[in-house]
Formats: sequence, C-alpha cells, structure tokens
Amino acid sequence: MSNNILLPRILQIGAGASLEVASILNHLGGQRPLLVTDRMMVELGYAARIQQQLSKSAIPHEVFSDTVAEPTESSISVAVDRVREGGFDSLIALGGGSAIDSAKAISILAKYGGTMMDYKFPRQVMEPGLPIIAIPTTAGTGSETTRVTIITDEKTDEKMLCTGLGFLPTAALVDYELTLSLPPRITADTGIDALVHAVEAYVSRKANSYADSQALSAMRLIGPNLRTAYHDGDNRPAREAMMLGSTLAGIAFSNASVALVHGMSRPIGAHFHVPHGLSNAMLMPAVTEYSIPGAPERYADCARAMGVAAVDDSTELANQKLLEELRSLNDDLQVPTPTQYGIDPKQFMELRELMATQALASGSPGNNPRVPSKDEIMVLYQQILN
Repeated sequence: MSNNILLPRILQIGAGASLEVASILNHLGGQRPLLVTDRMMVELGYAARIQQQLSKSAIPHEVFSDTVAEPTESSISVAVDRVREGGFDSLIALGGGSAIDSAKAISILAKYGGTMMDYKFPRQVMEPGLPIIAIPTTAGTGSETTRVTIITDEKTDEKMLCTGLGFLPTAALVDYELTLSLPPRITADTGIDALVHAVEAYVSRKANSYADSQALSAMRLIGPNLRTAYHDGDNRPAREAMMLGSTLAGIAFSNASVALVHGMSRPIGAHFHVPHGLSNAMLMPAVTEYSIPGAPERYADCARAMGVAAVDDSTELANQKLLEELRSLNDDLQVPTPTQYGIDPKQFMELRELMATQALASGSPGNNPRVPSKDEIMVLYQQILN
C-alpha cells in the first residue's frame, strides 16, 4: 500500500527564513500580494519587517490586519472582497494558525466563490487557490504545512473542518526568531497543540511510515523543550526546537490525521471561545487514557520519544509514565479545567450532546485507535469538566 505525501513546494527553515519572502514570492511568480495578518503582528513590527523586504524588491502590496483569533465566515469575507477588488494574485499569511487558516480560506473563496460551507469535510478541496506563503509566528499549529483549515459557522457555532490539497500553502518560511516574543500562555497552548498533533498522527488509524517518522521526531523535540520555552522565552535553542517540532508535527498530521482530541476540542472552542491549543490540553490526559487500549504499543512509543519512558520500560509502564507526564505538563503549564477557565458547568453539560454530535461529524474521532460512540464522548466531556 502506498501513501500520498503532500508538502509545501518550498519549505525554508531557520533563523531569518522570513526575510526571504521577496525572493520566494518572485520565484512563485507573485506580483501583487496581500499580507494577511492580525493587529498584534502590526503592533509588534513583524508586519513592517515583511513589508520592508517587499518594498526593497519593489513589490506592490497591501496589508489586511483584521484576522481574528477564531476565524469565521464574516471575518474572512471582508478580505475576500479586498482580494477581488484589489486584483491581488497571491497571499502572504503572517501570524499564528488563525491568520494562516484565514488566508487558506481567503485563497479558495477569492478564486472560486461560494461559502466555506461549500468546502466543508467530507469534501476534499483539490482545486488550487491563490498561492500562499505562510510565515508562522507561533510554534504550535503547524498550519504552514497542512492541507487543513478551520472556519467557524457563526449560525451554528460549529467549527467547520475543511481539507484538501487546495488549502496547502505553496511555501512556508519557518523562522523561530518570530516566536521569541511570545508570552508564556500562548507558548504553552500552542506547544501542547503541536504535541497533540504529533501524538495523534502517530496513533491514528491513518498512520503511515512517513508520517510516523515526522511525528516521532516532533515528539523528541517538543517533549524536552516545551517547559523550557514556557519558563524561559528567551532560550533560543528551546524556541528553535519547538518551532521545528511544530512544523514536523504539522507535516505528520497533514499526511496522517488528527483524532479524538481534536474532534472534541473544536466544539469547545466554538461554543465557549477557548483557544484551540488550550482546549486540546484540557482534553489530552483523559482522551489519551481512554484511547491507550486501542494502540498500547504506539502510545508507549510516544512516551519513549518524549523522553519520559526508558527504552526497556514495558508497554504498560511506558503508558503509565505517559499519562503521568501529560497530567504533570498541564499542571506545570497552568492549564485550567473548563470550570476553572470560567465555563458555566450547567451550560457545558447542556451542550455536551450537541458537542459530541459535532465532534463525530468532523470525522476526526473515526481516526482514533479506539473509536468512541456518542455516549462515550459525552462521558469524556463530563470527565474533563472539573
């Protein structure tokens, strides 16, 4: 059996990679890009840094800085109109996963029209959109290397999973120096998100040898460095390891899949506006404990790759250490429960059946090594509440 491996056409990695944006754009034939970012990137001067490189090469461009933390149909529609009216032929996505996910959606809608509901999973969007150069500023989502975007339907509060080659950025410039200013909370949430990507890709029912190699490498980088990056944001080796680990984890899950954690995480984010990485972290220990019986050897491999289990540990002991590490990691990174975060327990319980339905509809739980029923997902939601 063969596997179809998809990657950005150009993947530039290392300190200063973002400064290559003009030459990469020229290589791709882009002549009039729209820089898609958020206001924080403008305030921090990162957008100006990219603009400076474009101006040096006399590349006409404009900036759209109104992307939001959880992209919605309305938040991207303004940019879609801007692209069409301004005659832009390419996009530069600068920021975390939200900015990059927004650019992916804009790329397809600006070229083909319609709404994001038209492109929702299980449809596979294979048509190429406008070329995207993705420049991540967080070490977490891996969106710069994936064929996935998540857009919220404001009418139903559903986070729509949209997948396919059409959403894969044409180029990715992975520059860890852009993460040095990240505050601890974002470092933690995005870092755990990357770890979940790697673990779920490895235990997924769609796992393959190529994705396995990327996932294990990602865990080896993220496991020993996440706490360091959280506690010491100026630690350049830790930041570099986290950034590379995030990218490798993105490659892994884009070429395998995510599973139950992500399936359950999206409805929490949509209904209660919890950052995606944080909701993943809330779920990870309980979902992993539920899932281990479906792939005990694979989860043991994860524990060893993360450095929390020895090579000669039994599968059972390695998995015990994995669960202990996931709980300890949440404690060390101050991950709250949904109740501690401020979510009303009564509302959470009232919505858990709908959330379980939405989780199953996303398709991700079907990739889990232990495939849950709707009732089992509802029980897991109840378990993590407090």
